[in-house]
Amino acid sequence: MVKVIASQIRKGNVVELDEKLHVVLLAESFHPGKGTPTTQIDMRRINDGVKVSVRYKTTEMVERAQIDERPYTFLYEEEHGFAFMQMETYEQISVPKEVVGDRAAFLAENMECHVGVYNDVPVSIELPARMTLEVTETEPAVKGQTAASSYKPAILSNGVRTMVPPFVSVGTRIVVMTEDASYVERAKD
Repeated sequence: MVKVIASQIRKGNVVELDEKLHVVLLAESFHPGKGTPTTQIDMRRINDGVKVSVRYKTTEMVERAQIDERPYTFLYEEEHGFAFMQMETYEQISVPKEVVGDRAAFLAENMECHVGVYNDVPVSIELPARMTLEVTETEPAVKGQTAASSYKPAILSNGVRTMVPPFVSVGTRIVVMTEDASYVERAKD
């Protein structure tokens, strides 16, 4: 365990709280105009999956566990999770669905991800930051709309909904952020 200040805690970190390990789901720092800056940390207890929300002063010390993060290749979805394999050793692990969360829609066969393991238990996963997908459904462009201010809803080839500029049509390949499915740019391929 390493002691760090609360403002250094990031999503995917493993922290100790009440002698139990928790994986961080969300960490936000708040800097009010008046008063003490705080860090709000939403986390999930590793042993039973209970979600906990804690607020710290940004300078408070928090125990952060060292996790072993290695590259794994996604193989397939199982009943209770997702199967990954480490390419050097051919070791396979099953990452629970709660760890992957709503980013499961972005998992693609043979995709390389970084899986954080603590005491042989997968506790976090990091997908590639961007992904190229095809637009399967969207409204047609309306003449006179400006591209700068308006976006329209679209459904991607993996079933995820996002907002795209008016010039994007069905069949267009776009780059999106895997974190929040937000539009980045038109694919250059």
